[in-house]
Amino acid sequence: MTYPPDPRLDAAKLSPITEVIDLLRVEGLRRSGRELTGPCPRCGGTDRFNINTDSMKFLCRQCGIKGGDQVGLVMALLDMEFRPALDWLCGPAQEISPAEIARRRKAREDADRKQADEAQAYRERAIRDARAIWTRATPQVQIASALGNYLASRGLPPARFPDGLPDSIRFLADHPYVRKIGPDLVTLYRGPCMIARIDTASADCMAVHQTWLENHGLCKAVIRHEGQDYPAKMVRGAAKGGVIRLSDPRLDAGSLIMGEGIETTLTAMLAAPVPNAACWAGVSLGNMAGKMRGVAGVKWSGLPLMEDRDAFVPPAWVRRLIFVEDGDSSPKMTRAKMLSGLRRAMAHRPGLKAQIVRAGEGIDLNDLVRPGGQEEGVAFSGASDDAPARHRAPSDEGTLE
Repeated sequence: MTYPPDPRLDAAKLSPITEVIDLLRVEGLRRSGRELTGPCPRCGGTDRFNINTDSMKFLCRQCGIKGGDQVGLVMALLDMEFRPALDWLCGPAQEISPAEIARRRKAREDADRKQADEAQAYRERAIRDARAIWTRATPQVQIASALGNYLASRGLPPARFPDGLPDSIRFLADHPYVRKIGPDLVTLYRGPCMIARIDTASADCMAVHQTWLENHGLCKAVIRHEGQDYPAKMVRGAAKGGVIRLSDPRLDAGSLIMGEGIETTLTAMLAAPVPNAACWAGVSLGNMAGKMRGVAGVKWSGLPLMEDRDAFVPPAWVRRLIFVEDGDSSPKMTRAKMLSGLRRAMAHRPGLKAQIVRAGEGIDLNDLVRPGGQEEGVAFSGASDDAPARHRAPSDEGTLE
């Protein structure tokens, strides 16, 4: 439905989103940079509701409420139509004075400035925390048995790495798992933890990837608090655009293989499908893909939003980029995000050859080498020059079909 212009709408969009949140009495949100995350005001939970304070977009992953501005937030949380929501936020329809517009504009500018300062302070603190964790961690040459047991359970025993485990992997025997629950920081778990260093193009150790393990090390830790399960993996620091460099390329190799996770990428590293290729973990699928461009009527466009300056871009020496696609998550979303990342890379690196390889339906590459897995699947044939076309997103000429 369309409505005639209403000057109150401009005024509403000048209202700082934090003021609207306070008016709505939304509680339990915690800030992480430009994101506010916490329980959904409609369906509860602990961290399923998110608001981006830059774009004003909000989303609940559970009940599906979403929108993109202050009035939309009122509509979603108070179950109102547009006009009543605008009345609630701005008062009855009437001419808004220039003085009131100016006041709201200044309040918004002040709020934006404060938010930017807070986001920068948070980022700097997170990077300091990450570097402190990395410094405390034990280098792989002194690795304790819990991490060795975990990697062996994934078909990646340290003995299989002739030069030792990558320098980007370390270990902490007793590392706290801390989350903000409501206003408080709560330690939900303590135990062994694999620590991986995340580097960016501009600096080393901008973040760390943490994987908590059970004390025996045979599996990832089960972390539960007040009936809520939490992931055993967590990133601390500024990871956008970063990678975990599990191996470095030999001189003039020019090839880079990337998987989303450490275990997937270590599996590719041992399989060595492309001679002398570097193997880097992309930290997350979203990090590898960057933001996608919206296309009307299409949920996952597979097209990169080139204005996203934080997304991963391969270094200039990369002439061939291979993404390893996990088959154990949403296939359409996963493929679209990988296409987005590869298309972005090709736009930034003209002449780049790029492709996707996939372990199989419902599995990831590491499933093939776990005890009881299908060892013959480690051939990783999708990365060879004569791979069937179905394995390739781009063609050999580096263009997407």
